[in-house]
Order: sequence, then C-alpha cells, then structure tokens
Amino acid sequence: MSSHVTTGASALSTREIEVLRNLVQGRTYSATARRMNISPHTVDTYLRRIRLKTGVNNRAQLLLLALSVAGSDIGG
Repeated sequence: MSSHVTTGASALSTREIEVLRNLVQGRTYSATARRMNISPHTVDTYLRRIRLKTGVNNRAQLLLLALSVAGSDIGG
C-alpha cells in the first residue's frame, strides 16, 4: 500500500472507521447498515468517501486498509 493510502487513513471519520470495522467482520452492506442504524446506500457512500480520501482503488486494497485501521479491534 502506498504512503498516500496510509496517510489518508488518518483523515477518516469515526463513522467511516466503523464501516471499515464492519467490513473486516465480513458484514454485508445491509448488515452494516442495520448495525449502524443507517441505510445501505449510506454505507456505500461512506465506502466511496473512504476510497477518495485514501486513494484505494479496489476491494482488495479496501480490505487491507480496513485490516490496518481495525487493528486490535478485529475480534470484537
């Protein structure tokens, strides 16, 4: 992952990080939306914003970012 991606991760909002943590847990957009009390469309919007802020171009990079951001919270 490039340094731009790593640097961009620090610009993420609390809700964007929460979406990433749900992604790490293997939750679908719908499950994430229910858990966060938002619509699946809003989950998609958060993920698009994350991609813009971090320079992530695909789902594999997004998952790597999610894993790095989630850190020790992966089990919970």
